Amino acid sequence: MEKRGFDNAKYLEMQSAKILERIATFGDKLYLEFGGKLFDDYHAARVLPGFEPDSKIKMLSQLKDQAEILIVINSGDIEKNKHRSDLGITYDLDVLRLIDIFKSQGFYVGSVVLTRFAEQPSAVAFSKRLEMRGIKVYKHYPIEGYPSEVEKIVSDDGFGKNEFVVTTRPLVVVTAPGPGSGKMATCLSQLYHENKRGVKAGYAKYETFPVWNLPLNHPVNAAYEAATADLNDMNMIDPFHLEAYGQMAVNYNRDVEVFPVLSAMLQKVLGESPYKSPTDMGVNMAGYCIIDDEVVQKASRQEIIRRYYAAQIDVRKGLTSKETISKIEILMQKMRITINDREVVAAALEKEATTGAPGCALQLTTGEMVTGKTGKLLGASAAALLNALKVLGGVDDSIDLISSTVIKPIQELKVNHMGSVNPRLHTDEILLSLAVSAATDPTAKIALDQLSKLEGAQLHSSVILSAVDEMTLKKLGINVTCEPKRQSSSAYAKN
Repeated sequence: MEKRGFDNAKYLEMQSAKILERIATFGDKLYLEFGGKLFDDYHAARVLPGFEPDSKIKMLSQLKDQAEILIVINSGDIEKNKHRSDLGITYDLDVLRLIDIFKSQGFYVGSVVLTRFAEQPSAVAFSKRLEMRGIKVYKHYPIEGYPSEVEKIVSDDGFGKNEFVVTTRPLVVVTAPGPGSGKMATCLSQLYHENKRGVKAGYAKYETFPVWNLPLNHPVNAAYEAATADLNDMNMIDPFHLEAYGQMAVNYNRDVEVFPVLSAMLQKVLGESPYKSPTDMGVNMAGYCIIDDEVVQKASRQEIIRRYYAAQIDVRKGLTSKETISKIEILMQKMRITINDREVVAAALEKEATTGAPGCALQLTTGEMVTGKTGKLLGASAAALLNALKVLGGVDDSIDLISSTVIKPIQELKVNHMGSVNPRLHTDEILLSLAVSAATDPTAKIALDQLSKLEGAQLHSSVILSAVDEMTLKKLGINVTCEPKRQSSSAYAKN
């Protein structure tokens, strides 16, 4: 089992208490901007072993009776059909996904705000789609001069022209499918309207990273910088916090740059700004819940290397610029990290060199290394997965967990009827075959029962994995990297 470096139970307790404390500071209502992912926060889980991917929503569940959810989406992102790369779905579909998840867990979803709304056809259509589902939709408009022209922004011609979002609970959680959605602007617009109505409302920000009370160059904060290299985010010492309190605190450049304007807006809306620094705005307690710094540092260094490989593949796919790779390379040099610090890399490349075909290496949380080669029946990742299950279950390597008589009909189905040119089984197909075999074969059942032990394992492939293989491995909790090269030279290949 992977070593824990983070106390999740302590985090849930401290974080909910901090939010309640902040609500009480303002009196009537708190607009809490939620940065990062409310669900499936696998980045946090990777760099803070022990952090559960759904920790944030668990924490909010403790405040469920006091909270309502307000989801924000940029109308331009709807029009551009912007996608979430981790889920492979568009931002508008993710809004629908978020609504369903929130409701299924008993949260009250008050409304959706379409920011920067300018009658974009796709945004208009999405608005109608939401309304047909009984979801209230509000429109916020582009404000000329935002965010620098404070006088104009905080006026009837600025925030005043936005539709006021009717909320009914003391905690309004403002979230979005991705960055650049307009969460902060929505919060400030609401403060303007609430103040005009005589409601004492406040604003706070909840983002896990960077962790403000860890050193600037701590690997956890460096991993966040690597994760956002394509956004030009950069960690820095909060100069406002240092001046106000004489204490070092870590924030990131966008919050520091916008703070003077934000402070001026809050002063104009509320009469005075409640915050002396951008760090003051935050309510993040993650830094207090690290229980083994060595474990956390090691995990974070691995994350930086993973981000390096992911950036290389994104460049190859045309999803980001080479500048992103350069930024992470500089970060790796600064942190004295090389790809050799990820042991599965050398093992996978060696497997490819000895077999003359793509290879995979999978390192279990025990440290044991397992490899897989490309064969006639299985791809390298599927082979590595089966070999890992054998090791975990104490099954002899010579035993076939799945008979070739089971595999061959599946191959014929893929090639003869499903239009695939690749007869080898993917990882999801292998798992289904193993599950079927386990119904009658006790040895296959033993192997299948080991799946939960793969969580936290590391895998590297000598070629870019197919989307289905990568997604299957990630669902098992395996941390995946690939060399930035394809197995096939074809520009388009059907799997």
